[in-house]
Amino acid sequence: MFADLDKTLETLIRRDLPTNLARQVAISFARPDDNFPPQSVSLPAIDLFLYDIRENVELRSNEWRTEREGTRAKISRAPIRVDCSYLITAWASESAPNPVEDEHNLLSIVTLILVRYRFIPDDLLQGALITQTPGVVTSILQPGYLQSLGEFWQAMGGKPKLALNYTVTISVVPFAPVEFPVVTGRAYSAEGNSEGDEA
Repeated sequence: MFADLDKTLETLIRRDLPTNLARQVAISFARPDDNFPPQSVSLPAIDLFLYDIRENVELRSNEWRTEREGTRAKISRAPIRVDCSYLITAWASESAPNPVEDEHNLLSIVTLILVRYRFIPDDLLQGALITQTPGVVTSILQPGYLQSLGEFWQAMGGKPKLALNYTVTISVVPFAPVEFPVVTGRAYSAEGNSEGDEA
């Protein structure tokens, strides 16, 4: 599920990047530590580090959904809504004459792309996200779940970088639907008294 989310975000960003950048820029999901970039990633790069996963309790629902199919019905619990928070950083080429400017420009472009979408378009969803109900919601330019960016960068062992917080809310369905027969009428005795339900 989280790998599908990574692929979805990569598809979204790569689709909307200017053509010249789309050919040059790598998109990574690695830790932005002092060993970045990993061997599999070439610079320049956009890194989306998934640093926090937690239930969105404000969207919690106890409602059940019923779907009828002929004489059978299925009832399903409402999905659990989960916030997946990314820290997005830009990494300039090692040969760039002005790496800070390049990183700021690249992060600006990514911000403009992501701020356009309150929901991720259905045609970009990958894997398990394709059938998500409700849709995949996004939040950008809002406070993240990191208590202290300074402590975060210290833990990463690297120098602080300009970073963008981006949260995507997905649905998690841990319970299978329950199927049962549908009641279609009542059976009556010869005296006209109801004897109970008839499936």
